[in-house]
Amino acid sequence: MVEWDFTRSVTSMRLMTELGVEYGLSAHACLAETGVKEQDLADPAMLVSAGQELRLIRNLLKHLGKLPGLGLQAGQRYHFTAFGALGFAMVSSPNARSALDVTLRYFQLTFAFTRFHVEDQGAQTHITLDESSLPEDVRAFIVERDAAALVTIQRDLFSSRPVLQGLRFTRRAPVDAQAYASFYGVEPVFGASSNVATMDRSVLMEPLSQGNALAFKAAQAQCSDLLERHRSGAGLAAKVKSLLTRQGAGMPGMDEVADALCMTPRTLRRRLLEEGATFLRLREEVRRATAEELLSGGALSVENIADHLGYAEPTCFINAFRRWTGETPLVYRMAVHHRRDAAGVPHGGPPGNAGI
Repeated sequence: MVEWDFTRSVTSMRLMTELGVEYGLSAHACLAETGVKEQDLADPAMLVSAGQELRLIRNLLKHLGKLPGLGLQAGQRYHFTAFGALGFAMVSSPNARSALDVTLRYFQLTFAFTRFHVEDQGAQTHITLDESSLPEDVRAFIVERDAAALVTIQRDLFSSRPVLQGLRFTRRAPVDAQAYASFYGVEPVFGASSNVATMDRSVLMEPLSQGNALAFKAAQAQCSDLLERHRSGAGLAAKVKSLLTRQGAGMPGMDEVADALCMTPRTLRRRLLEEGATFLRLREEVRRATAEELLSGGALSVENIADHLGYAEPTCFINAFRRWTGETPLVYRMAVHHRRDAAGVPHGGPPGNAGI
């Protein structure tokens, strides 16, 4: 398992969906094939897999990938408040260097895909963003996003003095690097051997205005509890849903899913029950989310969607959809299109240039 493949809060997917919507995409286009519905983005307890977030990133890049500095813009949305208990631990830390340490300790409560390596050298602290395990097609975006998020949080914690002294990226220099220099306050070096942010250690060691020993201790306890929950049943359910979402018409059964997760069907059933879930319910949730997504897109007929979801007959799908939503697939599709017409949102196709 790669280091970034951990269950995470849906908050990051919400922030990136908001970015896509600001550039004219629909939430539906941002969330396509993720298995996450728009209403899920408002649930602070919702957990998703790394694979689901990667799918959203690929959707953004598919539609908006030619925009310069898209990852830079995404990263500026990640303020410490987005990290819940971990953000509270950051802001109540005695200093920003300690906030870095607590972030590394509870790294699986972040949304990062790069792995941070921190090293103090004399008057400087070097933070390397390891990209070695990232898929090639999303690497540049993720490095940009994680680096911008790192600096955004540092400024949230300590805004009175500049902390960043230098920045190196492995990627080639963009055509226009002015946006990077404007945001970071330093001229980044491109084409470097590694991605490294260099910070003034003396500034990092200055006391934070909201540092509080008791609050810091309480926040760390909350982080420990959250991390344990992420690693247990909720993470398993997210992985099961992710496996089911990828398959479409070839949606696997419990035996195949258990085998993919390196456990017996009995163990899978028991662990899902421990968190109040069942395999059949998860499969129904995935089928419903996929059906709503395909109906909203408008490109496939009800018969095609039924076949895609593995139903033997369209009537079986229609009956299941009525059980889930209280209405037929055609009524649901017409209602979605009516809402989009009222809002002036196109039904499908590539996004326009709104907001660019």
